[in-house]
Amino acid sequence: MKRGPAEELLLLENSLAGICSGYKEVPDSGRERERERNTMEKVYTIWKHTFWPGDGDDFHYKVTSRSQKFTSFWSPKAPIELRPLTVVLHGPAGIGKTTLAKKWMLEWRQDKLPNTLKLTFYLSCKEMNRQGTCTFAELVSKTRVDMQEAEIPDQAQNILFVIDGFDELRVPSESLIHDICCDWKKQKPVPILLASLLKRKLLPKATLLVTTRPRALRDLRLLTEQPVFIEVEGLSEEGRRNYFLKHFADEDQALQAFEAMSSNPALFHMGCMPAVCWVTCTCLSQQMEQEQDLDLTCQTTTSLFLRFLCGQFTSTSASCPQGPLQAALRSACLLAAEGLWEQTSVLDREDLRSLGLKESDLRPFLDKNIIQENLDCEGYYTFIHLSVQQLLAAVFYILDSEKQNYGGSRRPNIGNLQMLLSKEERLKNPNLTHVGYFLFGLSNEQRSRELEMTFGCPVSLWVKQELLRSLSGELRRSSSGESEPFSSTTDVKEVLYCLYESQDELFVKEAMAHVREMSLHLQSKVDLVHSAFCLQHCQYVQKFSLQVERWIFLEDERILESETWEERYEHDDHILVFWMDLCSVFSSSENLSSLDVSQSFLSSSSVRILCDQITRAACHLQKVVIKNICPVDAYRDFCLAFVGKKTLTHLTLEGGAHSNTMLLLLLCEVLKHKTCNLQYLRLGSCSDILPQWDEFSLALIINQSLQFLDLTASELWDKGVTLLCATLKHPKCFLQRLSLENCHLTGACCKELSSALIVNQTLTHLCLANNDLGNGGVQLLCEGLSYPDCQLQILVLYKCNITRRGCKYIATVLQGDSCLTYLDLGLNPIARGLRFLCEALKKPDCSLKCLGLRGCSISTLCCQDLASALPSNQRLEVLDLAQNTLGRDGIMVLLEALKHSHGPLMILRLKMDEPNGEIQKLLQELKDSNPGLTIEYQNAGLTGPLLW
Repeated sequence: MKRGPAEELLLLENSLAGICSGYKEVPDSGRERERERNTMEKVYTIWKHTFWPGDGDDFHYKVTSRSQKFTSFWSPKAPIELRPLTVVLHGPAGIGKTTLAKKWMLEWRQDKLPNTLKLTFYLSCKEMNRQGTCTFAELVSKTRVDMQEAEIPDQAQNILFVIDGFDELRVPSESLIHDICCDWKKQKPVPILLASLLKRKLLPKATLLVTTRPRALRDLRLLTEQPVFIEVEGLSEEGRRNYFLKHFADEDQALQAFEAMSSNPALFHMGCMPAVCWVTCTCLSQQMEQEQDLDLTCQTTTSLFLRFLCGQFTSTSASCPQGPLQAALRSACLLAAEGLWEQTSVLDREDLRSLGLKESDLRPFLDKNIIQENLDCEGYYTFIHLSVQQLLAAVFYILDSEKQNYGGSRRPNIGNLQMLLSKEERLKNPNLTHVGYFLFGLSNEQRSRELEMTFGCPVSLWVKQELLRSLSGELRRSSSGESEPFSSTTDVKEVLYCLYESQDELFVKEAMAHVREMSLHLQSKVDLVHSAFCLQHCQYVQKFSLQVERWIFLEDERILESETWEERYEHDDHILVFWMDLCSVFSSSENLSSLDVSQSFLSSSSVRILCDQITRAACHLQKVVIKNICPVDAYRDFCLAFVGKKTLTHLTLEGGAHSNTMLLLLLCEVLKHKTCNLQYLRLGSCSDILPQWDEFSLALIINQSLQFLDLTASELWDKGVTLLCATLKHPKCFLQRLSLENCHLTGACCKELSSALIVNQTLTHLCLANNDLGNGGVQLLCEGLSYPDCQLQILVLYKCNITRRGCKYIATVLQGDSCLTYLDLGLNPIARGLRFLCEALKKPDCSLKCLGLRGCSISTLCCQDLASALPSNQRLEVLDLAQNTLGRDGIMVLLEALKHSHGPLMILRLKMDEPNGEIQKLLQELKDSNPGLTIEYQNAGLTGPLLW
């Protein structure tokens, strides 16, 4: 029977493993050395064309630390001072680390410089796990029988050590760090010798190449000195396409299969691993022969890998009893689960014996190469890919537990279903997360039936309910406020991935029934696909926040040279299908009232789809925030969608795109529409509002619903305030709250503001924070505040460059017949004027309830004025003194005064370290005498207005 490339590869790599590791005698003659080199070349070539087709440009890696030219690594021609001595290849299982390392071994050995000795030593960490103690000299002699001990130290700069699979070492990392050996003739366990080599205590001039999965990177950083870390990224997108073209004899079939895999972004991303491409091509080839739907096969990762697994045994199960095959499945699943919980992909015969298994129990899976005897180490077993191991581990949990029979010398080190789903276990062992994904995928009735039909194994019915119970409990806690809202943390992405894998609409509806708040951060197309499937079945969400990263959508101003316009639009159309599903939440959830789209990179098409959903009658949005989004035209599209939207009451438009005439005109149309019920409008960072002020002013007058206008950080200037005040004086302007924070204002505009405060009878809240008003501006403002007709209750003068003289003007207003109940003077140097404010607080007519003095340079000496004012004041409820260095004595003076006061003060904020004994005693006495008073001293570092 003719061997296929994969089978031939296994034989050749076994030969290569012997040549590299020295467990087969390495010949010494020139002719034998040539045969060795030819064998290595042949192995690499066959591997490349079986699992890694295309040229070298198809396979990607990137240096992730130390900016040094990596090409100097494998070329001994480079000067030794330029050559990195330790290189770490890291990446997930199956990405190609070992093969890349063997390729560079080959290139190292092929160099033919005169008077140099090119030696390569291949050290498999899997093999080291069963090595006894030996000396480093003995280890090297086992690896290279043609070497003399005396030669090695002298030739160290021409030696390459490949340490393969560092993450597979079954020893505590602490022992590697603390038990270092400097004598290469001293007996030590092999892992300790390996650590000593990495620590440069043995052969410090040798070049080291280490391969590992990411989980061991922390230990390697502790063991190595200034290593070059290189992330192996696997096959490029073009490389994946080339792979399919080489695997299929027919180009049309290859492209059809490639398109099917590309339709699932998660699966396509996994395709950077050559073994996943091989699994996909193998599975889809079978599906084409059976005229099956390729898109359905590639719909989820579970469906593909399950079809692959079942496809290997369909013909077998049809011609022989299913009993032995079912037993083999149980054995393979047990082995897979044990390996994952032990965090190893390699198990040996002793592991099999302890679990009560024999090699014959796994024979069907060995014959199909799903489980392989390790190429480097005889008696070791690995799965063809980590994903296959994770799938079989998931199958372990859905098989009828009553049929499980453990006949080994110990019970398997395997957690139960609750442990598998727990966040704590998944944090300790990330591979369990993917087992959970497969478990949800197998809960699908069609998938479980496929498994039963192939292997004849009964599937447990309670697992699906247990999955739903666990998921619903977590979501219910999130929505009830017991934890953070259901947002785009790792948890939510895992939940959405799990639900997507199930492909069960009823299951998703039940799971999402308790979700009231959803916050999504779409960082990839994978996130979009999973979120879209779940959100179209989310019927009760009330608040929805969305952030979209770059590269998900086609952006008109960005042209990728690697693609034609036709290809890019075709790609964007494919993604927009999922976007439409995600946006359907606006129709499916009748209770959705709040939308926040911030820090997002959209496309014109995606914005139009979103806006179309907003305009539908079924959408009842009340609060909308659109903040810092691209493209620029998106703001105009949103405004068009809001015209005539009678449910909308709160709208925020913020970002750098407001310098757009059309946008402001559309916003005016929103305000003037007869059905407009907008109450709150924030136009943050608006840079082009003055040229359109006539239209904007008219809209404010026509509109009868708007109460709060926030123009924070807009380029209003004094001229703009003059225009605004004319609007405020109009008898049909009904604004109640106005924020002009950081609008480039000076004291010159305060005369117009003062006049408007006298005329306008509805404005009660005014924020002028972060404007250089100065004492002169405050004086003008106080003229209006002192009029009996002025209705202003809240005034924010935070960081307005007010000093002692300005305090005197304000104190005069507070002592008169003023409506002011809230005053924030934070971040103004008013310490010398504090006594004026304190005198005003003593007056019975002072109506102030809240006073903000955060960061006002108030010192210990000022506390006596406050201490004399607080006991006599009968209205002040909140006093903010945070970010003021009052000192121990100042704080004690205040606390003593409050201890004897029976005023209404409820909140006092102080800058204070953890109180000492004397202050602690005063605090306790104050708590006993005035239980309604709360003293906050841990929030002293907060900045900004107190309540605004």
